[in-house]
Amino acid sequence: MSDNMPCPECGYEYTYELNALWNCSNCGHEWNPEVAEDASTEGGLVVKDANGALLADGDTVVVIKDLPVKGSSKPVKGGTKVKNIRLRDGDHNIDCKIDGFGSMGLKSEFVKKA
Repeated sequence: MSDNMPCPECGYEYTYELNALWNCSNCGHEWNPEVAEDASTEGGLVVKDANGALLADGDTVVVIKDLPVKGSSKPVKGGTKVKNIRLRDGDHNIDCKIDGFGSMGLKSEFVKKA
């Protein structure tokens, strides 16, 4: 029971095993862990925005709060639209180009899908 795995639908951490399936007590989703692992490796990288929407390469996102930029005296302002993002592994999981700043990495928790 200590090996709880988060729900693949909503990310809720309090799940339980019933027979051969895992169940989410938050959204009611049931899944088979062997199938879920295979699906996640086939689909590639899964990145969600601040609202939980799935992001994909080429999406447009909006920054939801002012973000300080290392080496610059001005921040990236909240409401800035960022087009044509690229997803990658790591802490800053969005690569993009922002007008006035150039190429940079953003954390998906500070953007929402446009």
